[in-house]
Amino acid sequence: MSTEISALSCAWESQLPTPQSVTGAPNLCMQLMPLLDLNSDEWHADETVIKINDEKHYVWFIIDSETRFMLGFHLSPYRSLPQAHSLFSHVAHSGNPPAIVSDRCNAYRVPVKCYFPNVKHIRVESFQDDISNNLIEFINNRFKPWYKTKRGFHSFESANATISVFVFFFKFIRSHQGLNGLTPAQVAGASYGPNPRNLFSLANPR
Repeated sequence: MSTEISALSCAWESQLPTPQSVTGAPNLCMQLMPLLDLNSDEWHADETVIKINDEKHYVWFIIDSETRFMLGFHLSPYRSLPQAHSLFSHVAHSGNPPAIVSDRCNAYRVPVKCYFPNVKHIRVESFQDDISNNLIEFINNRFKPWYKTKRGFHSFESANATISVFVFFFKFIRSHQGLNGLTPAQVAGASYGPNPRNLFSLANPR
């Protein structure tokens, strides 16, 4: 597995691996989460459109503004209250930021209040505002160019699995120039050096 991860890291910009090649990624993420400090000033939530069999679907994202760590995502054909609930229920135990920023989609209002009752909910008119530039940078400069190379997905299951791999690499493997060459996970407190194979030693200490 360590050889696989090292090789996949080198291929990040040109081609991500298949979901089957990193089947341990979800369990690894769960084991590493307690090591991370994700209580920055703000979390940012937004959604973007993709196509599955030529039908519109939404990918809901939520990101920690300071570390750029992708806290979670949710894929759905709908843009409504249950989907926002799913997104926030997934990240409810990841931290407790002072504020959560979203656009003015009404679907965010109840879930934010339900899962983060003491958090300030900042609803911005446009995600071009300076307050939300980290998430818009991720969606516009990272996710959308990668998605265009896929030319859509053929099934919900393959889309969900492939996006999971993309998110895993974004937060654990790919170094970010804006983070002084570190990954979001490293900025959040995970100590595994420049070699991504060391991730597994954190999750499985001897």
